[in-house]
Amino acid sequence: MPQLDSLLSLVGQQGANELRLGSDRAPAMFAQGVPKKLTIPPTSTETLRELFGELLDDNKVLQLERLGRIEFSHHTSKAGGFQITMTKRPGAALAFDVILLHANSLPASARVALPDPPPIAAATAAPAPTGPSQPQAATTASGSVYRLGAGLSELLSRAMDMGASDLHLADHEVPVARVHGELVSLGGTPPSSVRDLATATFGEVVEQRLGAQRSLDASIDLGGGARGRINVYLTSKGAALAVRILPRAVPRLAELGFPLPIDDLAMLPHGLVLVVGATGSGKSTTLAALAAEALSRRSIVLVSLEDPIEYQFEATARSLVRQRQIGREVPDFSTGLRDALREDPDVLLIGEMRDAESIHLALTAAETGHLVLASLHSRSAPSAVERIIDTYPAEKQAQIRVMLADSLRAVVAQRLVPGARGRVLAAEILRVTTAVASAIREGKLGSIKSSMQAGRADGMIILERALAELVRQHVITPEAAKSAANDPTGLAQHLGERG
Repeated sequence: MPQLDSLLSLVGQQGANELRLGSDRAPAMFAQGVPKKLTIPPTSTETLRELFGELLDDNKVLQLERLGRIEFSHHTSKAGGFQITMTKRPGAALAFDVILLHANSLPASARVALPDPPPIAAATAAPAPTGPSQPQAATTASGSVYRLGAGLSELLSRAMDMGASDLHLADHEVPVARVHGELVSLGGTPPSSVRDLATATFGEVVEQRLGAQRSLDASIDLGGGARGRINVYLTSKGAALAVRILPRAVPRLAELGFPLPIDDLAMLPHGLVLVVGATGSGKSTTLAALAAEALSRRSIVLVSLEDPIEYQFEATARSLVRQRQIGREVPDFSTGLRDALREDPDVLLIGEMRDAESIHLALTAAETGHLVLASLHSRSAPSAVERIIDTYPAEKQAQIRVMLADSLRAVVAQRLVPGARGRVLAAEILRVTTAVASAIREGKLGSIKSSMQAGRADGMIILERALAELVRQHVITPEAAKSAANDPTGLAQHLGERG
């Protein structure tokens, strides 16, 4: 591949670490996310296939057409090693995009080679019809692509046909799906070995990960425009597996059903926006929708730190996207946050603030001119503020209160409540006004709820008022509202009840 190696040598000569190619697109070169000058005309699919030569053999072409994405490595004598990721664009004809990253720019964990995907026989080369119940391919945390085994594919198909959000499997237990928040048995024969189901998809990497880390994380491409997140893990009774089923496209904020508009949060020039709630309350979806809103309305560099990556963001004519997965492109959140401050981001998307160090780095980023979108486990907006402060020892809490008062812009606390047509979003919204900032700075956190109750004109609402409005609109029942409320007495007052 003399032409490809010459091009990669040019990348090294320019001090760049990333080359992007695409069917009928002009090549682009970057140095740590910063564009470098490269004057080369657009390349056709045929030209790209010639450029990659034997690297892109017939089997890899079949994998690309069937799986949508492949990843492999290439070493040159002059420019060193590169990680190559090819992604097929939607459509009947083969058109694809390529990202070539210099190996030295990847963390060590991302350079560990996993087994190649099994070859796809020529007899199966014709594209199979896809639909909402036909899972297609999986991507491990290291980025390698694998075909779903027949057993797991069949169970996922049944769960997706039921409109499930999650699938749960365990050794010798009947498969269970979560449908509208309720666990529903799929029936049928319990799997005798979840390890075997996982191994049929991921091969020997299952035993490697379960032996070393006791779990395996992966992103999944499903048919019908869906994506998923899979975790294989060990329990006291054997192996288990959980799959979260997600739409491929990031939903628009207006489609999520917030009681008051929050799209303006995506336009903030800097500050911290928190989305809080329990596991499975839709925090990742809301964060993704806010990030997508920022990408569509602004000219930004978006850097995300996720574990694992759930939604794939698309760059626009005015914006760049740099998604990084914990354990793959970066070892942990704290390292990723420190790196991000040197990567010229305008918006930082943090999957979760987990400890004092990551919280401090997020606050620092918010103070220094970045918009930080992050999630946290908390039942309410005021308790999220308390949790951040309580993460630190008493002698440091005054400093953190000042940082939080200066950088926090909003907290969205949400949960999904059973309704007549599936689960419904109920949310409370805290905006950090002057009064709220003073309460945080002075440690008078008990007054935050009062500010929220009186702050409708500032775009604030408490959960109980939001639930009462859903009841009056006949979207949820009073019983469902009471189960979801933080303050049942306050809910009763908003519903006009006595007692």
